[in-house]
Amino acid sequence: MEEQQYFKTVITSEHKLLDLHIRETFRYRDLIFLFVKRDFTSLYKQTILGPAWAIIQPLFTTVVFTIVFGNLANLTTADAAGDFVLPGFLFYMAGNICWSYFSGTLTVTSNTFLSNSATMGKVYYPRLVSPIATAFSQLISFGIQLVMLLGIWVVYLVLGGTSLRVTPMLLMIPLAILQMMLLSVGCGIIISSLTTKYRDLTHAVGFGTQLWQYASPIAYGLGLIPQKYLWLYMLNPVTPIVTTFRYALFGFGYFDIGYYLLSWVVTVVVFFIGLILFSRIERTFMDTI
Repeated sequence: MEEQQYFKTVITSEHKLLDLHIRETFRYRDLIFLFVKRDFTSLYKQTILGPAWAIIQPLFTTVVFTIVFGNLANLTTADAAGDFVLPGFLFYMAGNICWSYFSGTLTVTSNTFLSNSATMGKVYYPRLVSPIATAFSQLISFGIQLVMLLGIWVVYLVLGGTSLRVTPMLLMIPLAILQMMLLSVGCGIIISSLTTKYRDLTHAVGFGTQLWQYASPIAYGLGLIPQKYLWLYMLNPVTPIVTTFRYALFGFGYFDIGYYLLSWVVTVVVFFIGLILFSRIERTFMDTI
């Protein structure tokens, strides 16, 4: 009598629209950890300073922003009207590390299929593993930068002379980080799915992220935006994330619950659309790359 065989994994190109392989991806969490370790190691491999670059890069960028936008252009660092004393260096560093994580994750994730085509063409694993690993490997650098930012923040608190204060809004920082992760991964996997057919997008990503940066309150405060255009500016989902992050860190600034919840709605929708599109493309992307 022939023995019946049972298979743990069945690979097929046919599945439902909402079959996103979330459970299967979770079972490959060890592979995610290995990819995170690989990505972070390769990023600083054969460099003299190693992970210190995670501190040096935002530090020098913040110095340049402080000189150019703060001193020469004299752009406001106020997110809301009020008599606040805010260190410009701290303001620019907070915005820079947020944007560095968001743009870094988006850029690398948007190249998921193209950069991993050799591996994906030979070995099966849930393709969603790659963008998730990217988000977490970028999070390590962000964590290093956040520790540096908090250290500078504590120094300013101890020295006094500023309007910085500790409030319960500090608890919003992890939520802002989570939202940055979901939005960057969502945008990245949408672009990655489209680049399998439209390679022009690979050239547009760098240019697009630069434009997006200047359309977000990174180099200037929200107070620079005319009140009549504020509602339009707040439709940018990155804007409420950055302003909320700064409000939580500084203890004052701009926070509107309506715009904040709207940015979460946009984030969830973008992430969900990205998952669906990514799931559909992963079945046939090897035929188009």
